[in-house]
Amino acid sequence: MKKLALLALIGFAGMSFAISSKAEAEAFIKKNGCVACHDFNVKKIGPSFKDIAAKYKGQAGAVDKLVEKVKKGGSGVWGSTPMPPQAVPADQEKAFIEWVLSNL
Repeated sequence: MKKLALLALIGFAGMSFAISSKAEAEAFIKKNGCVACHDFNVKKIGPSFKDIAAKYKGQAGAVDKLVEKVKKGGSGVWGSTPMPPQAVPADQEKAFIEWVLSNL
């Protein structure tokens, strides 16, 4: 029984976070509070995810750059309003950013 539980735990640990639909992306931004400042199509306090996708789509290293921006926060790219650092697990943030850049 212990071997079975250990194998299940190892299997779950190897799973990666993925976003494969707009519904999953919407759930992610609600869960992590992104909706306070961002929307998919409309500028709020921060840029829309559609505008972010248009700005960074096709740029080499864009995903890693945006993951770092979310992690550390920043200002100046979209105006003077700063984005505070966000405590979102990097693998989840990366999955969301990859979905945004590929689907919007």
